Amino acid sequence: MTLRHLEPSDYATVSTVVDDWWGGRPMRGLLPRLFFEHFRPTSFVLEEERRLRGFLVGFRSQTDPSVGYIHFVGIDPDSRGQGFGRMLYEHFFGVVRDLGCSEVRCITSPVNLGSIQFHRHMGFQLDAGNGQVDGVFVSLDHGGPGQHRVLFRKILA
Repeated sequence: MTLRHLEPSDYATVSTVVDDWWGGRPMRGLLPRLFFEHFRPTSFVLEEERRLRGFLVGFRSQTDPSVGYIHFVGIDPDSRGQGFGRMLYEHFFGVVRDLGCSEVRCITSPVNLGSIQFHRHMGFQLDAGNGQVDGVFVSLDHGGPGQHRVLFRKILA
């Protein structure tokens, strides 16, 4: 297993699989090439024998340098449940901690129950938000009108 920084050359591979990895949901638009070019020190790829198993796109907040932000994470559906997501997250935690971050934040869609469960298992707390969708606390219209999101935060030890 190889864990390395995301490279611009990874854009083609990741953008080709991302919609399939989300069960056909159109996710490619959330990962423009700029992430592969400008956020490499805090973004990672996990490969096994040159096969993409997962990736994480994250960065240190320019607005609040004490915060690391995970923008996007994907794990090959055939590789889920093997600890690859945990491996990527823990690596990111270490990198941003070394950069001076004391907190990590991220969001997900309220329909992504697997993501909500994973983040809770990783020690993230849900922000109370200002509404609920199917019993899950959300920030209403966070991603635009009708685009409700679950907001998470984790304090780094």
